[in-house]
Amino acid sequence: MIEVEDLVYEYPTARALRGVSLKVADRTITALVGPNGAGKTTLLRCLAALEDPYSGRVVIDGLDTTHSPREIHARMGYLPDFYGLYDDLTVRRCLTYAARSHGIASALTAAAVQKAAGRVGLLDRLESKSGELSRGLRQRLAIGQAIVHEPHVLLLDEPAAGLDPQARRDLSTLLIALRDGGMTLVVSSHILAELEDYCSEMIIIENGVIAGGKAIKVRDDARPRTMIELATARSDLKEFLVARGADVVEADQNHALIVFTRNAGARAKLVRELVGAGFDVAGFAESSKALEDAYFAQVGRAP
Repeated sequence: MIEVEDLVYEYPTARALRGVSLKVADRTITALVGPNGAGKTTLLRCLAALEDPYSGRVVIDGLDTTHSPREIHARMGYLPDFYGLYDDLTVRRCLTYAARSHGIASALTAAAVQKAAGRVGLLDRLESKSGELSRGLRQRLAIGQAIVHEPHVLLLDEPAAGLDPQARRDLSTLLIALRDGGMTLVVSSHILAELEDYCSEMIIIENGVIAGGKAIKVRDDARPRTMIELATARSDLKEFLVARGADVVEADQNHALIVFTRNAGARAKLVRELVGAGFDVAGFAESSKALEDAYFAQVGRAP
């Protein structure tokens, strides 16, 4: 769906992207993570055909962003970090304006507005002015404007910034529903906890390059990540786990993060073997922080 090849982007005083190459699969939600200033927003704007790269190419749904920007815009939704809404317009009028701006025919606009409002949970707010909405509902309206034309790809830059816990949960549910409805999403953030609920792939960008050179798969329903903790250090922990078919993401003498089957019998057998070999197993549980674990495994453990 999305292919980036050796992308370079330069500002007058700095090079923001340094030979970025990546692929994003169809109907996935991919996290784009990294510290402030790493190049996340610049990369998103290049993906959205809003910036022309110095060199390299971006292909979205088979179209080159440099050669076919208007066609790209018709197939893509983009929500920037700082988005604007017309506070004096109702939700219906905001969505209508967005629909007409994306070229939806006037005869089809009402139906498109109804569908977008339904997808973002604003059918009961169609006659409310956007300036009267809460932060979370305004975020939903902004996403509604970005998807009213039924894009294939949706790019979101820091979508959960400033939202309360309930609004963040609602956002997670919405993004999963959009993916299940056929969209491909790329969500940028520097706060990993915001992405944990819905992203299955992660791209780490640091100083304008992709850490590790490619996207990292962080969630697999059949083979989840499991954290093992030992009460007594053992230098042979990693070797022992590898010999029993576990994929070791990272390990030291007291901990190991592994990718292993969800099969209960196989997991119980591994615990028995660890204990039988003299390992003092203090913890053996599925990791609840897949993105965070994968991030620090790639760029280094947090201090």
